[in-house]
Amino acid sequence: PYTLTRMSRVLITGMSGVGKTTVLRELSRRGYRTIDTDYDSWVLPDGTWDEPRMSALLASDSFLVVSGTVENQGCFYDRFAAVVLLSAPVDVLIERVSVRKNNPYGNSEADQSAIRQNILEVEPLLRNGATLELDARRPVPELADDIERLIAMSNES
Repeated sequence: PYTLTRMSRVLITGMSGVGKTTVLRELSRRGYRTIDTDYDSWVLPDGTWDEPRMSALLASDSFLVVSGTVENQGCFYDRFAAVVLLSAPVDVLIERVSVRKNNPYGNSEADQSAIRQNILEVEPLLRNGATLELDARRPVPELADDIERLIAMSNES
């Protein structure tokens, strides 16, 4: 449903523990401008993106890879050339969040219960809005390669 255009913006989304930050880090290492909305106050206390700030970012940058999963992200889908959903089975996500060091979310039973519920309730909504779904169990370089191919296609248009 989204048209890829030269110098496109891409959103990487998915549940906690799926590897959004890790893939974003790899794309940044490869030279892409990236924004991880889990950091630097992009997400307001109510769990939504700061809409004026996100609107300004998307209006000012002709190319950008953004990651995040928030309730109001769908309001911005028309400003992204592609929405990439990273997904993995719930047991993989629980394992990842329970051992990660960069984010405490997922360490508690309550967090893990919320992740299980979000897989049932939120992930289908993300899937409906995605233009591409990638299996996040694959190696990070391969996932980044797929996203790079998507970017290259947009530059050929």
